[in-house]
Amino acid sequence: MPHSALTPEKRLFLKDRELGALLEITQAINQDHGEGALYKIFHFTLLGQLNIRRLVLYVKEEGEWQCVVSFGANLPDFRRIDLPEAVVRTCMGPACAVAELPLGPEWELLETVIPVVRNDEVMAYVFIGNMHDDYASGEAAKFLETLSNILLGAIENRRLGRQRIAAAAMRKEIEIAQEVQAMLFPRKLPNDAHVAVAASYVPHTAVGGDYYDVVDIDTNRFLFCVADVSGKGVAASLLMSNFQAGLRTLLRQQVDLATIAQELNNLIFRNSGGDKFITVFFGIYDKATRRLQYVNAGHNDPLLVFDSGEVRRLKEGSIMLGVMDELPLLKVGEVHIEGRALLLNYTDGLTEVFDSEQEEFGEEGILRILDQNRYLPLKRLHEELLTAIRSFNINDNQFADDVTILSCRFK
Repeated sequence: MPHSALTPEKRLFLKDRELGALLEITQAINQDHGEGALYKIFHFTLLGQLNIRRLVLYVKEEGEWQCVVSFGANLPDFRRIDLPEAVVRTCMGPACAVAELPLGPEWELLETVIPVVRNDEVMAYVFIGNMHDDYASGEAAKFLETLSNILLGAIENRRLGRQRIAAAAMRKEIEIAQEVQAMLFPRKLPNDAHVAVAASYVPHTAVGGDYYDVVDIDTNRFLFCVADVSGKGVAASLLMSNFQAGLRTLLRQQVDLATIAQELNNLIFRNSGGDKFITVFFGIYDKATRRLQYVNAGHNDPLLVFDSGEVRRLKEGSIMLGVMDELPLLKVGEVHIEGRALLLNYTDGLTEVFDSEQEEFGEEGILRILDQNRYLPLKRLHEELLTAIRSFNINDNQFADDVTILSCRFK
């Protein structure tokens, strides 16, 4: 029976059914069901209230079409079937007859496809088949589009709500990690008649994975270190905070440098299970004897530049911390520091910068800058190095990693 010939009683009955379907969907939305449950309620509502016995719903999620509802006798599982391009290309406005589209035999039991449009963009397609005769009309298609729009709008709002909550949680985590990281860096660096120390730090992301520290041991000795943890963000920051806490505890116990390296390796290995590691250079300088003891645990070799221009790379040590439960072949290096010598410690963000020819700035680039500028005040020297890698870098100021520089000028 054509829809225009419906009796007032029949029309009232169908409107009552539509109202029932709308009520069921809105109640489900208000009850805060998950997306999967909402799609099931949509399915059963159309079946129970409107007697729609075959239904397939495709939804556009992150630019891809996915079938989220597929039910009806003798229908294939459309969740395994891609939405035909002919539907996307042809059916963009009012409801389309499936029989008029060039689709395969699996679509024969479906009669109508209804595009669901939001903000002038088709966000879903509702395929229906075997409808009750009284409900096979253009007005019915319009109601189904409205009902689908309400459902998809609710699902999209929930998705956006989850994203907002997740983003807020991530922002809070980053704020905490930034505060933790700021607390890790020393507030004051040595600058006396024996030595001057300066540091510069340029994070690649909001929370970087680099760390440096300078700690007084006694009147004559202080420890300094530069470290780089694998990974970035909150996890890296927390691992670095564990590292610093362990380091400070060991220094209070007056243990030697080999023990510091072994104990911190064991701490990192226990905390990360071998999944993360830290490269680090430790140095202990004695102002009275002018002796520097050091351990290089898989880190970039610091450059010790003597007044004569000779360059010595401080290599002695072992592998990076946290890879094995015991550091193999650990060796503590020792060097006598002459007056006017400069020691440059850095992380690999300073060297792993590339130009348009994919040439690396590298250690050679650092040595070029040191050759011309090593007697500058330390902060100025750091600025020259950072300016040089920015000029060299194909991505301008966008470095691929954190950049940390810690330099010591021995007087």
